[in-house]
Amino acid sequence: MTDCVSLQGHLPLIAIIRGVTPDLVLEVADVLVEEGFTMIEVPLNSPDALTSIAKLVAKYGDKYIIGAGTVTTPELAEQVIATGANLIVTPNFNEQVVKMSVAAGCATFPGVVTPTEAFAALAAGATGLKLFPISMVGLDGFKALKSVLPADTKCYPVGGVSPSIESMKPYIEIGADGFGLGSALYKPSMTLEQVRANARGYVTSFKQLVS
Repeated sequence: MTDCVSLQGHLPLIAIIRGVTPDLVLEVADVLVEEGFTMIEVPLNSPDALTSIAKLVAKYGDKYIIGAGTVTTPELAEQVIATGANLIVTPNFNEQVVKMSVAAGCATFPGVVTPTEAFAALAAGATGLKLFPISMVGLDGFKALKSVLPADTKCYPVGGVSPSIESMKPYIEIGADGFGLGSALYKPSMTLEQVRANARGYVTSFKQLVS
């Protein structure tokens, strides 16, 4: 078993660049890194995702937390781990995927909605919990879940969080440690300037809220 990568010193915002292609992935990542992101996820339902992840690992893997989202099976987890990635994010809780990822030293964020899933994910060794979709959990659901989880549990709401203080603040107040940020941060149709503006908005809002 390899020691899990530490989140210490990393901005707890996971950039989810769904739909990115291998020819553009480094340009997009460069913009995100320049704006302060240090955690980047390429969902496996992106075109040739493993190639994009391998490119990111080669450029940023020694300093940053780089890996895959939408990792739904042990076979997929194995392929991602083989790229040298150190981040595995899932939309669901699959015990085998979590245990494999943790054993490989990856920061591992399984998607959960219920207390049963949350406690099972933590028991399997998850680094933190991806509350997904947060619209389904809701603020009241998140508050209730947070009240029974171990105090040091890292909770990252995902889905529908915009780059504004108003959007992030209610979750931070309840105890969110960070966020996974998807289509409001990056879509393949966006220009690099749009991605930069979105990234800057998220980083600025988050830092203001937690300072």
